[in-house]
Amino acid sequence: MKIKKGDKVIVIAGKDRGKTGSILRALPKTNQVIIDGINMVKRHQRANRAGRKGQIIEQAMPLHASNVQIVDPKSGKPTRIKIDRKNGKYARVAKKSGSAIA
Repeated sequence: MKIKKGDKVIVIAGKDRGKTGSILRALPKTNQVIIDGINMVKRHQRANRAGRKGQIIEQAMPLHASNVQIVDPKSGKPTRIKIDRKNGKYARVAKKSGSAIA
């Protein structure tokens, strides 16, 4: 999985298509990512102690990694990533502009 926590991504498929956000969590075993403010659903939470009320909370749910692409640092458009190797070190590079992704 070439996408990491903290990357700025754009959603290319699904109900939130076109929205951008940063990755809060990457789940490589299931090839999914959780993005801040994207794919929000409402969950009911029970009152866990006496005197507390139950409530409805909004929670970001995982999206499949194939439905997001990294935002190009130069143009701000979605781009794919390639892995470059220079002097024995690996770096992620945007395919559209060729600029390095931090």
